[in-house]
Amino acid sequence: MKPSLQLRVGQSLSMTPQLQQAIRLLQLSSLELQAEIQEALESNPLLEVEEEYDYDGAPESSDEDQASRDVSQLENQDIPEDLPVDSKWEDTYDHQPASSVSSGTIDGDMERENQDESGDSLQQHLLWQMRLTHFTETEETIAATIIDSVEDDGYLKTTLEDIQLSLGEEFAEVELDEIETVLHRIQHFDPVGVAARDLRECLLIQLRVFETTGMPHIELLKELIDKHLDTLAKRDYAQIKRALKVNDDELTELVRSIQLLNPRPGSQIQTNDTEYIVPDVYARKYNGKWLLSLNPDNAPRIHIAEHYAQLINRADNSAENTYLKNNLQEARWFLKSLQSRNETLLKVTEAIIERQKDFLDHGEEAMKPLVLADIAEVVEMHESTISRVTTRKYLHTPRGIFELKYFFSSHVSTDAGGECSATAIRAIIKKLVAAENPRKPLSDSKIADILGDQGVNVARRTIAKYRETLAIPPSNERKRLV
Repeated sequence: MKPSLQLRVGQSLSMTPQLQQAIRLLQLSSLELQAEIQEALESNPLLEVEEEYDYDGAPESSDEDQASRDVSQLENQDIPEDLPVDSKWEDTYDHQPASSVSSGTIDGDMERENQDESGDSLQQHLLWQMRLTHFTETEETIAATIIDSVEDDGYLKTTLEDIQLSLGEEFAEVELDEIETVLHRIQHFDPVGVAARDLRECLLIQLRVFETTGMPHIELLKELIDKHLDTLAKRDYAQIKRALKVNDDELTELVRSIQLLNPRPGSQIQTNDTEYIVPDVYARKYNGKWLLSLNPDNAPRIHIAEHYAQLINRADNSAENTYLKNNLQEARWFLKSLQSRNETLLKVTEAIIERQKDFLDHGEEAMKPLVLADIAEVVEMHESTISRVTTRKYLHTPRGIFELKYFFSSHVSTDAGGECSATAIRAIIKKLVAAENPRKPLSDSKIADILGDQGVNVARRTIAKYRETLAIPPSNERKRLV
């Protein structure tokens, strides 16, 4: 084959730096946006925070007005409107999954956690008590090994034999009885019942503590937990009454006493990362209409520094002036991207509220089915843009704070030819379960029949799926004596 020259004509979507920046700012959460603005303030001398003062009642100018006033004085300068295209759309956004928009990492280098590290972990809490307890050197080593094997829920899933092996050759002469003795002492640490090997042992340990307080029916409680715990989990109350020779009222009192115990003692000490939710938009009703406003605390008010901007009027080609010109252009793009983000967020939120006004007025049961394509058609944007806008953006309403994604749900057809959203169906299920007779809880089939009578045809398996998402147990587990 010989080398040859060929001329081809094709089309490709390329992205300017401004478009890349606008898309990146659009998908940032409020906390990430604050960090992005702070980084821009530190790197660009042409950007500064607007001072908040109001002398003699003079109204404060908005960020956009101040920025436009500063920039208007420099319109005659030789500053390009756009940078040359330096990348293609496919290089940055092609093959990018939608889930990456909602991930906690932006551009691979922005990972921020909101956490409270003031509390100790369960293991640290137990080790602190171990050091205050009179243990021999060998017992302290055994105790530390046991504590290290305790799970976050407070249970010990490791066998005593495995603990014996993990002690090493130095403690090869340690017997299982010695390990179990140390284990029993740890099980009475705070929280009581920690390091138990199963639920039965955990509850019995806690019951021994209540035994000293004079709890009534203590012997019946011990027998119920020791011999009939599985039967109690199956809600087979008739068999338990025959075995313990008690009536309904006595069994009810026993069950209530068991509910005072903690089946997961480790949860009392468990430290979780604290996640702070800052609303992006506020919704309030005024004169019968829903009004939207951006959260003013989400980002500092910034504008172009007039002092540095005026230095560009020298209009020379020095390195300093070129540096200021470049930073001025970047500042203009950044302010424009921020303004575009705010306008898009308000526009999309307004379209969502217009569709879900009944939810704000009447609650979840009035939620209408909604998909991204519906909002995209109203605001004349692409669905991917709607996805970026609604991910990790929160709306503050009189009913609470909701992620904008919450207002989107699938639908089920009704007998009248209409549609009912999945959110509304889940709200109805939750309401029916809350009002059911605890002695005869509603089955999934019965709930499906009730919805069918209301004109909403839902299969039993769909009811089961929605019930599981609400963390509602099946009817046999919801059965109660009273």
